Amino acid sequence: MEALTVHNLSVAYDKKVVLENVTISVPSGHLTAIIGPNGAGKSTFLKAILNQLHNKSGSVEILGKPFNPKSLTVGYVPQRNAVDWDFPTTAFDVVLMGRYGQRGLFRRPTKQDKEAAVQALESVGMQNFANRSIGQLSGGQQQRVFLARALAQNAQVYFLDEPFAGVDAATEKTMIDILKDLKEQGKSIFVVHHDLQTVKEYFDYTILLNRSILAAGKTEEVFTPEKVQQTYGGHLFVMETF
Repeated sequence: MEALTVHNLSVAYDKKVVLENVTISVPSGHLTAIIGPNGAGKSTFLKAILNQLHNKSGSVEILGKPFNPKSLTVGYVPQRNAVDWDFPTTAFDVVLMGRYGQRGLFRRPTKQDKEAAVQALESVGMQNFANRSIGQLSGGQQQRVFLARALAQNAQVYFLDEPFAGVDAATEKTMIDILKDLKEQGKSIFVVHHDLQTVKEYFDYTILLNRSILAAGKTEEVFTPEKVQQTYGGHLFVMETF
């Protein structure tokens, strides 16, 4: 089964086209980079897939079905700037939110829910910060917590929007190791990524996006100087990356 199938997806803001006729099919079990210049529509692509936008056309299926916001099969880690870090809640409570789909919003968390949240915090090295307010955490720690929330959900497909932006090297290594482990478990992960230097090291599948799909496939086949130059409009020259 395909992890993601998109057909003729288009999105416009105030009549300005951001994504145009995006069509792609990605097999399950890959750790996929979504690469493109600023303004290419990468974050919009994720939001459209997750049905967070109304100004779109086309169709999207995740694991062969239209996305349902209540689905337990999909986990999402947004950009840090999309989160209200002043909201009065602890790291543990944020991770526990990943279990809401398992039990419903107004039912009390079970012992199993709490154990899953603790295990998720341990997996990202944040167990000692469980009772810390999220507003008191560093940027890297906040990203770890939101990854833990997705892990607690035990999804089959994960979407992460620039999870490594502004984090330290230790946090980035922890996070990519976790994502690679998820891939080894047969899960599918899609990551909006901006560091071209690490694409080949981190990802086995790559999507090159600039309003539309320029190329998609196995990283060693797609992530070439010629195709990356085309994606960035010919303004990029970093041959050492390749």
